[in-house]
Amino acid sequence: MSADHGAAQQANSLVQQSTGVNQTGVRAHNERLVLSQIRLHGALSKADIARMTGLSAQAVSVIIRNLEAEEILQRQKVTRGRVGQPSTPMALNPDGAFSVGLRLGRRSADLALMDLVGNVRDLIKVTYNYPTPKRILDFVDAHLGELVSSVKKSRVLGVGISAPFELYNWLDRLGAPQDQMATWRDYDLAADISVRTGFSTILVNDATCACVAEHAIGGGAAYDDFAYFFVGSFIGGGIVLNGKVQTGPTGNAGAFGPLPSATPGNPKAQLIDTASLYFLEADIAASGMDASTMWAQTESWEMFEPHVSNWIERTAPAIAKAALTVCAVIDFPVIFIDGAFPSSVREVLAEKVRRAMSGFNTDGIIVPEILSGKAGANARVIGAALLPINSRFFYDPVRAGATDALLT
Repeated sequence: MSADHGAAQQANSLVQQSTGVNQTGVRAHNERLVLSQIRLHGALSKADIARMTGLSAQAVSVIIRNLEAEEILQRQKVTRGRVGQPSTPMALNPDGAFSVGLRLGRRSADLALMDLVGNVRDLIKVTYNYPTPKRILDFVDAHLGELVSSVKKSRVLGVGISAPFELYNWLDRLGAPQDQMATWRDYDLAADISVRTGFSTILVNDATCACVAEHAIGGGAAYDDFAYFFVGSFIGGGIVLNGKVQTGPTGNAGAFGPLPSATPGNPKAQLIDTASLYFLEADIAASGMDASTMWAQTESWEMFEPHVSNWIERTAPAIAKAALTVCAVIDFPVIFIDGAFPSSVREVLAEKVRRAMSGFNTDGIIVPEILSGKAGANARVIGAALLPINSRFFYDPVRAGATDALLT
């Protein structure tokens, strides 16, 4: 499927599933519909919006007038030279709203400030051997004020938090002290961040957040259905069906890490044991290099060769097998491969997965197209920052079960 065809399919799907209604009491519904169309297509005239949404011209005029008064939309240059009266396209105002993304990882954390159109205005990163609640809170305390100092606080919608579920699991692989990590078991990070910052918070699984970013700003924007693998310290992922990121009843859908991935030496191995970056980190450290620098360096990993190439050769077949397993359950047309590494590594890994897939028995399976993700190494914090913005203004791309109340 071409990108143009995929984008058209997504647009048609949105119009078909979410046409406007003109009755009173549905202002929020219709506003989200209008704003979602503008985000999807760019600046639109009132006539275009009415045609795409099914709303009356009068209803669109009222919505546009209100959103312009609230500085959520802004006028563009008048369009002339077409049949009929000149039109004034309306676009999202980047300064109309902001949100903060916090990504909590096993080796690093990020804070990002995002504007209404999805631009990351600033990003701050910290690395560590392992996370503790105090370390994360200190990071937020030290940098959040600086991050939002350049914008009106009243325009900041809240903090979206991206974090691994069950953070305390699998940490023996990283050498983290069990007593330190056990503090995460019953700790409510979202509530603590909200109290300390005064902002509302939304917490979603980190790999799901990465999938949200791919769906919103990456190659996934052109597809209504795809599976997404994100390789971090531990591999995870997400799934999109009918244009929605699916989280499942417990918020853990698309958690590909626990998929069986047996090896001759470890018949009980899971995918996290065969396709995660902590293996590469261990190889680099064993060679005498400072492996911690890989978490801060996302432009190039050439200094870590040949360890990176060796890791890709081992990892690609495991991801290929997992991707086929996922496609045996739901026939995804596309699988995206992304991760916390430079784009050059992402491209090579996707190509190796594509080649490895041809070596498996695919009888009865529609073989998916393998594409490299575009959201990139910062996908998880970008997805986190998108959560408050989506929740307030757009048809949220996350279809949650237990977390629905947070996202509506």
